[in-house]
Amino acid sequence: MASYPNVYQATFEEVHPQGFRLRGKWHEEVFHNPHPIVLELGCGHGEYTVGLARAHSDRNYIGVDIKGARMWKGATQAVREGLRNVAFLRTHIELITYFFAPGEVSEIWLTFPDPQMRKAYKRLTAPVFLRRYSEMLPPEGGLLHLKCDSNFMFTYTEAVAEVNHLETLVSTRNLYAEKDSALFPPELTAIQTAYEQQWLARGIDIKYLRLKIVPREEWLDSDIEIPLDSYRSYGRDQNSSLQTHK
Repeated sequence: MASYPNVYQATFEEVHPQGFRLRGKWHEEVFHNPHPIVLELGCGHGEYTVGLARAHSDRNYIGVDIKGARMWKGATQAVREGLRNVAFLRTHIELITYFFAPGEVSEIWLTFPDPQMRKAYKRLTAPVFLRRYSEMLPPEGGLLHLKCDSNFMFTYTEAVAEVNHLETLVSTRNLYAEKDSALFPPELTAIQTAYEQQWLARGIDIKYLRLKIVPREEWLDSDIEIPLDSYRSYGRDQNSSLQTHK
């Protein structure tokens, strides 16, 4: 990973408190164009980062994850294909504002994030994260895409959006049943992560939510009671005390 031209890594000491050396400079020093920057947070193998970059050469995509072994796959594919509008950043998402200046990011994708049913503060659509996203997005607002299998995550995000008066642009609990609608671009179903393929094979509906994130003085959490998902990924079963359906 350290030898790849499209991968960026930094220690905590290198970004705190002054920020990463590329903060505010991604357009000029990495992509060499003014095209919008789109982040995939928790990108895993980078299927969406690479797939979206293929589909939209007029945008720049950065996959963000802390697990380099997973991210290596997407970074390698981007290098092999010569995709100049793709980069990968290895860091904790909690530190994301140290890497991007206000207004430097136009859109954020969350593709099949862990719903963190027991740890609200770790959910990637919790108020603490939405505040960070709003600091990087344009002051007039930017897009947040959530694509997931989890009813818990989807319902929680809807509730947080409602209590914070965020504009819901698109919402569906069964993406593949509505995929032919003009609301859903073809890459939304054409690109599938490894987890998504697993969920589809198990007959689990895929959810999709598109929100407009605007700055707020105060971000509120929701206290809605949500039933826990009754299944887990095969790869996480051994670490889960929750009931699993196989």
